[in-house]
Amino acid sequence: MKNAKMIIDKDFKISKVDPRIYGSFIEHLGRAVYNGIYQPDHPLADENGFRKDVIELVKDLDVSVIRYPGGNFVSNFFWEDSVGPIENRKPRLELAWRSLEPNTFGLDEFSRWADKVKADTMMAVNLGTRGVSDACNLLEYCNHPCGTKYSDMRIRNGRKDPYNIKLWCLGNEMDGEWQVGQKTMTEYGRLAAETGKAMKLIDPEISLVSCGSSYMTMPTFPQWEATTLELDYDYVDYISLHQYYGNLNNDSSDYLAHSDDMDQFIKTVIAVCDFVKAKKRGKKTIHLSFDEWNVWFHSKKEEEDITSNHPWQVAPSLLEDHYNFEDALMVGLMMITLLKHADRVKIACLAQLVNVIAPIMTEPDGKAWRQTIYYPFLHASKYGRGIVLQPLLDSESHATLEHGEVSDLVSIAVYNEEEEIITAFIVNRNIEEDCMLCIDIRSMTDLGNIELLEHIVLHHDDLKAENTKDKEQVYPVSEKGSKIESGKLHVTLKKASWNVLRFKIR
Repeated sequence: MKNAKMIIDKDFKISKVDPRIYGSFIEHLGRAVYNGIYQPDHPLADENGFRKDVIELVKDLDVSVIRYPGGNFVSNFFWEDSVGPIENRKPRLELAWRSLEPNTFGLDEFSRWADKVKADTMMAVNLGTRGVSDACNLLEYCNHPCGTKYSDMRIRNGRKDPYNIKLWCLGNEMDGEWQVGQKTMTEYGRLAAETGKAMKLIDPEISLVSCGSSYMTMPTFPQWEATTLELDYDYVDYISLHQYYGNLNNDSSDYLAHSDDMDQFIKTVIAVCDFVKAKKRGKKTIHLSFDEWNVWFHSKKEEEDITSNHPWQVAPSLLEDHYNFEDALMVGLMMITLLKHADRVKIACLAQLVNVIAPIMTEPDGKAWRQTIYYPFLHASKYGRGIVLQPLLDSESHATLEHGEVSDLVSIAVYNEEEEIITAFIVNRNIEEDCMLCIDIRSMTDLGNIELLEHIVLHHDDLKAENTKDKEQVYPVSEKGSKIESGKLHVTLKKASWNVLRFKIR
């Protein structure tokens, strides 16, 4: 058994968590919308056609903000086709995923659904095939009270009050050769600047997200960030990061080390943002919106077959990764990495939410169920509200093929001052050995007596174990027996495990 020590101190503060870090993503892609959140013929559909079982699972996650309608989909999105009487809407060819978009679910329906799950909307505008004027028209439709062409159109469509959407993405992955309407760095920076300038004339209270690189492995990263921010710095508030990981080589140890890459990715983007701020003699700090992150690799072959050989289907089964236990560990590690940078990462969206690389899956004629990755996000969203504390961690390490020596343990802590609860999130990413961890919380005893409320563990002996619609193999359990003595807790962390330790100040 390995050994490790960790000190949690109330003064080692990183930042207060922005609730929007617990965001997610719904794109018109595969079965995310149709047969996902929206299925009028399902026995559990409500009066709007929304699946009530999905609504309950989303509400349990307490998702703060949801990015919509894409993703790649947005770069050829004609928002006008998605509003008004459903019987008058016409289908369109959806170019990003080579599907047929029926337009029976659109902006107005999504807004009603977001209200149901108590989440704010992060709206994306089409800067692929459209531009400044259409972005302004969409903003007018969503946020202007009345008395104009598009605000009155919204009212005629049944929504009197503005949607008042305050967070907007200026396009999506505009550097990608797969993107409809791909742009060069200069083209995008200029377009984003002019679009942002015009949109803030309509509603000065909105916040705007500039498109960063699609992945950290893009050949233009981080020059893309430097060039585009120099052009649109005056008008944007955030820059986006996107990153997916997968166990492509079936090397679990190395797979779980990818969170170190994510950490470096964030640090690099922060450095570029601060460089541009200094170069422009600016006063505004650009924060980060990590608005696509997840595990994605299981379904790649199926995706390629459908889009290449069986195009123009309505809601085909695309990107339906079936996640296993090690994927849940990876999601937990990525969530911890985001929290480590809570001072600069203010928005993050687990991509996506339902059916498409998602924590929630549905059967068209059956139930909705939780994938393995549901649980780490649930725990972080539920218990990770408050002030992020940087633990001092002394952990042993293990060797990996591509990442060299990496620490066994990865951790972060969050202090909820209102509830007087400290929560430590810890992953033991050593897949061979358990670890005896000594947690020193003596500094917290200045606030009162400390009690261990619970130790939640997500573990399975088989890293490849999956949850299915018929059987949930991977689920959290509560461990008993650990006690705090003299301000210290000794606890065994199982090999390859996600751990949530919650302390109450009495």
